[in-house]
Amino acid sequence: MPAAEIFIQATETDPDVIARGAVQEAHERLMSGLAELTTAQPVTQGAEPWSAELVDFCLHEVRRYLVTADRNLYAPASEDDETRLLVEALRVGAAALNAQIDEIAAAGPVDVARLGMMITAALDAQLQIEESVLLPALAGLPGVDPSSLAADLRAYLAGEQVEQPTVIDVRRIARGGRHPRVFARYARLAPGEAFILVNSHDPKPLRREFEAIHAGAFSWDYLRAGPDEWHVRIGRVASDA
Repeated sequence: MPAAEIFIQATETDPDVIARGAVQEAHERLMSGLAELTTAQPVTQGAEPWSAELVDFCLHEVRRYLVTADRNLYAPASEDDETRLLVEALRVGAAALNAQIDEIAAAGPVDVARLGMMITAALDAQLQIEESVLLPALAGLPGVDPSSLAADLRAYLAGEQVEQPTVIDVRRIARGGRHPRVFARYARLAPGEAFILVNSHDPKPLRREFEAIHAGAFSWDYLRAGPDEWHVRIGRVASDA
């Protein structure tokens, strides 16, 4: 088999490649939708239907993506020292985009065209940072499962409900996939939320990983301590703000 074919087969199942593909797919859909709505129609007195479509796309598609990206891409990187500032910058960019979306929703047809182009440019810059900087950083963070986060991203964008189990019984998960599954679930927690981990032994190694990665940001409460089962409530600490 040619080396090129072997390489293609290997990358098709690589979690980082899967994650990048999902994010690129979402990015392309957003940018192509905005490009069609901002460049295909002239601004005339009869432009109200077109401008309404652009506003609707920004209010629903763009805004839903910003919410989804924050929960599934930004949150997992928000507590790591190497990526915290990057996430803060991305969240500032997202806040600015949301402000522009509020502005376009209240604008007339001529201003909608102008604001639509501004949103397109700002979103393009935001997505390029996600793709070229955030995704490689996520791939290098311990406890982050890129393919799981990508699957959640696709589900959210498709309007599907992502499973958010309140109990994770790791005894039913193959070794090697247990800790990534737990960390992926933790990444989707909002401040103050929690889930219960069930294991056949005291998950001390997992707790040490949490302390190394999410020090001060998680809670760990034993609900049952052996002898055959351990139940631990793992939560994301609520913000003081």
